[in-house]
Amino acid sequence: AQLLLAMAGMGATLRVSDFAGVAAAPSAFLLGIGMQLLMVPGVAALALYVFSLDPGVAVGLAIIAAVPGGTTSNIYTFFARGNIALSIAITAISSLICLASVPIILDLLISDYVPSDFTMPRGRIAMEVLYTLLIPLAAGMLLLHLLPAFADFFSRWAIRISLAIIVLIALGAAMSGRLDWQAFGIENVVVVVAFVIFLLILGFVLPALCGFPSADTSAINMEVVVRNVNLGLLIKASLFPATAVALQGISGNALFTILLYATMMIAFAVILIVYGRRTSAAS
Repeated sequence: AQLLLAMAGMGATLRVSDFAGVAAAPSAFLLGIGMQLLMVPGVAALALYVFSLDPGVAVGLAIIAAVPGGTTSNIYTFFARGNIALSIAITAISSLICLASVPIILDLLISDYVPSDFTMPRGRIAMEVLYTLLIPLAAGMLLLHLLPAFADFFSRWAIRISLAIIVLIALGAAMSGRLDWQAFGIENVVVVVAFVIFLLILGFVLPALCGFPSADTSAINMEVVVRNVNLGLLIKASLFPATAVALQGISGNALFTILLYATMMIAFAVILIVYGRRTSAAS
């Protein structure tokens, strides 16, 4: 519900011309998509090749690398004063592309753990893009077109309320006791944190080398760092059903890896928001 509210609120700040601008100059969009589909899986492949990772950690990293950016990246981009239209475009298109790309990436990275009958939850992903992204976004844009004065009030409060809900959910997850740090091992924690930091650095460096403005860089970086964790958990459950007792050790560490990444990405998203707002104010 908080995502619907947030997307409607962001839609109330956008016009069709904002997306037309992304289409007219697609280089930032193409870089964002390329980083989603090639760079992030490439970093995961490098980690799997260089380090002797626990199988569960390897599976968790592969799943994180395979899934697209999450809808929450659009919210964080808004607060970082990034290019919201660019962020939403990358999220929507990469989410649709992942219907085909996720099985390929998983097969390349962790083929030993991908069952032959594994199928992507394509219908669920398509419905998620439609109902949590496109429809509320269109409703907010329509509100801006019909009632621009009210749209300004609505967008500010809708996004603030949704952010407060997200923070409460994140705090609840962190305090739920699902993250058993000692059982997971400090070396595995370091690997996951290093993975996030490496993505963060590349998310800054590549757009900067291409000469993109700070708003585009913020949007691309959020898309790279903030992954669709909910989809990752769904894929993990598909790969390791509860009935597969023999694989519970791998499944448990894969789950921890995904949850740890989710915690770290929120922490680093806050850093990106602060940096983006300062950069925007300076310019």
